[in-house]
Amino acid sequence: MSTAFVIVAAATIAVNILAALADFARAKFVLANSAELGLPPSWVLPLGVLKLAGAAGLVLGLLGVEFIGIAAAVGLVLFFVGAVGIHVWKGVYHNIVYPGACLVLAGATLVLSLN
Repeated sequence: MSTAFVIVAAATIAVNILAALADFARAKFVLANSAELGLPPSWVLPLGVLKLAGAAGLVLGLLGVEFIGIAAAVGLVLFFVGAVGIHVWKGVYHNIVYPGACLVLAGATLVLSLN
């Protein structure tokens, strides 16, 4: 386990925990973003659960359960590919940098977890 992996995975974990907490709190910016993308408010909680599950899986990966960490990184990559994709599909570009940055973090975590 490299230092780079630990740092990138920790950043990915932190970002996803914070995003999940914002979803659970039904923060105004989360509800506004989901409305702008045409997602029903009822999706906010399940999407937050997925982010938190991904973060938890990465924690397990850092603790030595490597296959869970890799699976979590794959899941987060797929999640954020979907998030970027829906932003592009709906033409909502003003805040695409957030899911884009999360995708980069998840992708970097995945690549580093395979080395």
